[in-house]
Order: sequence, then structure tokens, then C-alpha cells
Amino acid sequence: MMENNTPHKEEQDILFGRNAVTEALSSGRPVEHLLVEQGSGGYGKLISRCRERGIPVKEVSQKKLEGMYGGAGHQGIALVCAVKDYASVDDILQSAQEKGEPPFIVIADEIMDPHNLGAIIRSAYALGAHGIIIPKRRSAGLTSTVYKTSAGALSHIPVARVSNLVSCLEELKKKNIWCYCADMDGQSYCSVNFSGGVALIIGSEGEGVGRLIREHCDITVSLPMANQYDSLNASVAAGILMQEIYRQRLGLKALNPKG
Repeated sequence: MMENNTPHKEEQDILFGRNAVTEALSSGRPVEHLLVEQGSGGYGKLISRCRERGIPVKEVSQKKLEGMYGGAGHQGIALVCAVKDYASVDDILQSAQEKGEPPFIVIADEIMDPHNLGAIIRSAYALGAHGIIIPKRRSAGLTSTVYKTSAGALSHIPVARVSNLVSCLEELKKKNIWCYCADMDGQSYCSVNFSGGVALIIGSEGEGVGRLIREHCDITVSLPMANQYDSLNASVAAGILMQEIYRQRLGLKALNPKG
């Protein structure tokens, strides 16, 4: 109910009002980001707490908050909660090491649609990826919609959130992980050897993979299509590429079952 700062049914992972936000931060509940109304004062301590924990803080208009809340009474502040704690990149690499496998990581570059991110997570888990990496800014987060679309796969695969994807790629490359960028101008994925450590970068439908990200990748791969078309849905393209990576890994395992 509104009196208890509970949002309407479709937004159960958003808390409104100073008390609800303060209690959620104190409880250590997983958080996506803090929303603060432009020009509102008195929330300096809450903003500082979020920044200390690496939680993004976004200024939004009064109209946006009212639209999310369903009217007035939001007190100029809201907390978007996550359904799961974020992991670290090291956690993902540790998972691969524990399984005795070369790392297989999927990087979602500015995937804003939670349904697409959820579908990518679902395919990644099914096809043996060790984890997902997303940027802190301009990305869907681990909301209930992402969880539902992943069909529960989100519970079984770590997701890390980083401030700078370019720096992240450079660190992965130092660990002998090859970075493969999905883009229409690349070579056919069918001709690519995906053995060894793999970081597969998938971009958004509208913009694709960012220019700086492409420039820091080792190989650009594309999906050949029978008819001329701009692109496939991001999650569909990701699924096809992940299936090929998994297929090649299965082949290598069959040739070297003890390795």
C-alpha cells in the first residue's frame, strides 16, 4: 500500500521515501541505483552512503518519480533494488578456475532492455558461461523482470558490474582472455576459433557495441544471414554465438577428456 511506501505491482523492486530507502541501505539489501529528484535537498548522507558502496546515484525529474510512484508522496527519493548481490570479475574467474576450464565470460554493453538481459543470462547459464559483466551506467540491472526472463538462471550465474568496460577488457586480456566483439562488419563466426579464454561482447540493438569497446577487442565476429537486414535481436545473436563457443568446447573436451 502507498502508506507503507510499497510501489504498484509492476515495480515491486522500487522503494520510495526517506525511511524506506534508509532502512533498505542499512539492511544491506542488494541495490541497483538511487534516484533523487532534481533540486531536492536533505539527502546528502544517503547519497554519500550509496557512493561509498559503489551504488550509482541518478538525478531525475519530479515528473519521472511521480510516474513511477503513481502520484505524489514519493518524497523526492527512490531506491531501485536488485534481486541478487553483484559478484566481482574475480569471482567469475575463480568460478572458471574451480571448474578447471578456460574462462568464458559474456559482456553486455549497454543492454537497456531487461528482457534482453534476462534472455542473455538464461542462454549464458545454459551454454556454460562462467559469468556476465555489465556496466554500472546505461544498462539494465538485476531487477525482478531480468530474473523472471532468465527463468531462474540468474540464481546460478554470477553477474559483475564495472565502472569502465574498456579497462575491464584490458585486464581480461592480461589474463590471456581473448575479447570477441559481435558486429555486422566482422568475420563470420563460423570461421573463428573460440578455444581458450573467451570474453564475448554483445551490444545494444540501437547502437551495437560502442566504438571504444570495438577498438579494444581482439576479433570482431558477425552472423551471416540469408537476407539483408540490419541486425538480429541482441539476445538472439548472443545465443547463436554462445552456442558455437559451447559447441567448440564440447569438441575439445571430447578430444581430450582428461584435459
